[in-house]
Amino acid sequence: MTLNTQTSQTPERSRRCAAEFAGTAFLLTVVVGSGIMGDRLSGGSVGLALLTNSLATGAGLVALILAFGPISGAHFNPLVSAAMAILGRLSVGDLAAYVAAQFAGALLGTMCAHAMFAEPVLTWSTHARAGGPQALSEFVATFGLLTVVLGVGRHRAEMAPLAVGAYVTAAYWFTASTAFANPAVTVARMTTNTFTGIRPMDVPAFLIAQTLGAATSVALVRWLAAPHPLDGALAQPRSTHGRPDHGIDG
Repeated sequence: MTLNTQTSQTPERSRRCAAEFAGTAFLLTVVVGSGIMGDRLSGGSVGLALLTNSLATGAGLVALILAFGPISGAHFNPLVSAAMAILGRLSVGDLAAYVAAQFAGALLGTMCAHAMFAEPVLTWSTHARAGGPQALSEFVATFGLLTVVLGVGRHRAEMAPLAVGAYVTAAYWFTASTAFANPAVTVARMTTNTFTGIRPMDVPAFLIAQTLGAATSVALVRWLAAPHPLDGALAQPRSTHGRPDHGIDG
């Protein structure tokens, strides 16, 4: 996810939304596909399957942020887009368009992963992820993700792809929920009855916890940025071509 500044050189909304759609689709293809492959090749070892899944997701995120960051900011996450809108980096119209593209892309990516592994294209998950510890995990995972996104974007934007990929890889392991931290990812994963799935009945608690985690992170960033104007503190350095440099990613 890249924190970008709207300039006259920013691609029109249709291209930015296409980047968000494609990037989120690829992200879910990586998440779900690597989960299926890891589960099949792990010989029944959940730890090995999770290791495979986490490494593939982290590496995929780095590549996708680098590829799509200069175009759309590579949010791939409705909560990141919402944070950008709150902080004045994204218009309300762009926010609505980004969120629609992200949810649609997530669903397509899940379907693509299923097709590659000869799984049913869409099926409700039976993977239980319920309870207070799971919800707390999603709060913590999302709070951490947004804090990394905003903090690295402020101080070391060029390191954002690596920082986000590393954080997501780690968060797979230090949270009980394996760090969904993304409403589009969460909703899409209720349609896969594979290693990475989540039961539809468990989704609302995840979405609430993620939203609260993101809101807490934004509040913290705003407080830490005082007394300097937040808009200036979070402004994205521009390249010599007038386009936003790489920043942050989900």
